[in-house]
Amino acid sequence: MLASVRSPEEALFALRAGADLIDAKEPSDGTLGAVDPETLRAIVAAVGRRRPVSATVGDLPPDPERLRRAARRNADCGADFIKIGMFDQPIDLSRFQALPHALAGVPLIAVLFADRSPPLEATAELAAAGWHGVMLDTANKDAGGLRDWTDRDWLADFVHRARAAGLLVGLAGSLREDDVRPLAALGPDYLGFRGALCAETDREECLDPARVRVIRALLDRASN
Repeated sequence: MLASVRSPEEALFALRAGADLIDAKEPSDGTLGAVDPETLRAIVAAVGRRRPVSATVGDLPPDPERLRRAARRNADCGADFIKIGMFDQPIDLSRFQALPHALAGVPLIAVLFADRSPPLEATAELAAAGWHGVMLDTANKDAGGLRDWTDRDWLADFVHRARAAGLLVGLAGSLREDDVRPLAALGPDYLGFRGALCAETDREECLDPARVRVIRALLDRASN
């Protein structure tokens, strides 16, 4: 279970309620809004190595040098994984292939967007280029969740291809309680949540520890 948090206080709420991966993100600043370096360092310090911390670079264009600088900044702040969104449509993977080499030793997670028709073949190409993982999300948070954009067979194929390529694989995208069991059954390494963990299920509201515990319990039941 990945829980997206915007502050060290939210990070502690998520940690104590059972999150496996703490994801630093500022939801008011876009799909993959980045927290500022000071906030990221505070989140990393609050988690204290008890769980891995991921961080996004923000909703950036596919400019390799700009992405490299943003990813390096997050790594220098202590993030264990760096998430980079591939927002262009169609995706031009050639713009991203050199990043793992340029950031040797920094585990990079490619974020693809179901509502922008990503090619299934991208998983093998990302693995060959040295990416650590891949996450399927949605770019438009006002246009439905992940399962509104993809069917079960496509998602199962995506997860299978990613795992076969040796990638860490996650599923996210405005997920709700009723998404947990069907998506967990596909065997991803994690499911990612923000809105479902917040007051009034609004991703820009504060994290609600009770909501985190509900999702944690659903995931535990789905795995039994």
